[in-house]
Amino acid sequence: MISANNVTYRVGKKALFEDVNIKFTEGNCYGVIGANGAGKSTFLKILSGQLETTNGDIVITPGQRLSVLEQDHFKYDEFPVLDTVIMGNQRLYDIMKEKEAIYSKEDFTDEDGIRASELEGEFAEMNGWEAESDAATLLNGLGIGPELHYSLMKDMNGNDKVKVLLARALFGNPDILLLDEPTNHLDLDAINWLEEFLINFENTVIVVSHDRYFLNKVCTQIADIDYGKIQLYAGNYDFWYESSQLLIRQMKEANKKKEEKIKELQDFISRFSANASKSKQATSRKRALEKIQLDDIRPSSRKYPYIDFRPNREIGNEVLQVENLSKTIDGVKILDNITFTLGHNDKVAFVGGNELAKTTFFRILMGEIEPDEGSYKWGVTTSQAYFPKDSTKEFDSDLTIVDWLTQFSEIKDATYVRGFLGRMLFAGDDGVKHLNVLSGGERVRCLLSKMMISGANILLLDEPTNHLDMESITALNNGLIKFPGVLLFSSRDHQIVETTANRIMEILPNGKLIDKITTYDEYLESDEMARKRQVYSADETEVDN
Repeated sequence: MISANNVTYRVGKKALFEDVNIKFTEGNCYGVIGANGAGKSTFLKILSGQLETTNGDIVITPGQRLSVLEQDHFKYDEFPVLDTVIMGNQRLYDIMKEKEAIYSKEDFTDEDGIRASELEGEFAEMNGWEAESDAATLLNGLGIGPELHYSLMKDMNGNDKVKVLLARALFGNPDILLLDEPTNHLDLDAINWLEEFLINFENTVIVVSHDRYFLNKVCTQIADIDYGKIQLYAGNYDFWYESSQLLIRQMKEANKKKEEKIKELQDFISRFSANASKSKQATSRKRALEKIQLDDIRPSSRKYPYIDFRPNREIGNEVLQVENLSKTIDGVKILDNITFTLGHNDKVAFVGGNELAKTTFFRILMGEIEPDEGSYKWGVTTSQAYFPKDSTKEFDSDLTIVDWLTQFSEIKDATYVRGFLGRMLFAGDDGVKHLNVLSGGERVRCLLSKMMISGANILLLDEPTNHLDMESITALNNGLIKFPGVLLFSSRDHQIVETTANRIMEILPNGKLIDKITTYDEYLESDEMARKRQVYSADETEVDN
């Protein structure tokens, strides 16, 4: 068990948390939620001891081991992948290294023998002989194959490093597991594996995540951070949402009844306070009036943007024709003879772990790079708006947000443009912020404003939920569901894919395409074994239209 007792944490004069009392018990998975800036990551750092409280303390059951998902992706660059994972249990790793040092001695003494015997006993108690196989199992589950297990961390790409650090946190059955955004940079297969791992994990898990589907799948309780307080709700994210909304409705209804009673008492007092025969009753009602207290209903600190994509022109029957399209990068064919036709009702989700292939395909369709072979053709009635995965160049500018967005608007009126920014929570002076100082979340909201103001009838989005808080993700999800045009998108957010897409395309590691008209959950179920094996012949393309 881990608990926070009367915890206060101040940044300058501002109290981020004040008098927080909460217990996290064994056998539960707690999802920590709250608006951006509410202090979710800070709270995990307080629990792990990385930050000291201003007042109060954190108590962990004696003898229990706490494991944290590391955020420093370069910390273990000089270590092999397998060693990095085993270091998740530092004591076990230290024993392994001390044993190796003793056994490598040329002048092995009696003292060395005694020490080695002590270490072997402790090593066996900690299941040390299974350490390498356990670490390999975690890595394989997250998509890091055996050929990479002895590579140095510095030679791994960014996404694979994240997976190794996650395996490190999970290693050795920790008693308390703290995970801050564990699904970031994971493909959907790795997320599915992590969900199953946590569902079967029997100790305490405390996780911060913006992935609603993930929270619904793994959480038994929700810890909601709002205005420096933390309130626990039994159940998953959807249950929290319904419970919190029900609580507010109940408080409003209770206040309404109290207000009616207050008015009734005030009317009586006003009418009869000067009447001698009614004076005692009036005095009695005054005392009753003083006892009535309205519930303090404080509005949530959460803010939801309003995302609404409205095409300027209805799309025709001819949308997109892709024929025999291929592309090779660094000697690897990542797109191999891709062929399909889009209809005017298609909402296509590109899924699977081949991130580079998806991004490359979007860039080809937007004319940023050329295919090696094949062609594509947009219909004459189509217009496209694009959300790139990497928008660094877009924001390498000293323009203000308003001036930047005005470039893409047919109506060059500042008030009109500010209306789109206001929907995305850029109010007042936020419009004169310069592009080159924006945070990741602000950049994403700018790009979505640009897509809204474009009036395009085809949207291409490459991982649009990166850097967004849960409120913005929910708003984006709703906006995509309502969009009447054609969608081509990739996303690690399971709920967005499931609720938006009616057609699933997966570009396999060999560059071939699976294309199915189905929902995402149906696709996972029908092709689960084939997708896990991912054994496809060089000339195989599976199409089901």
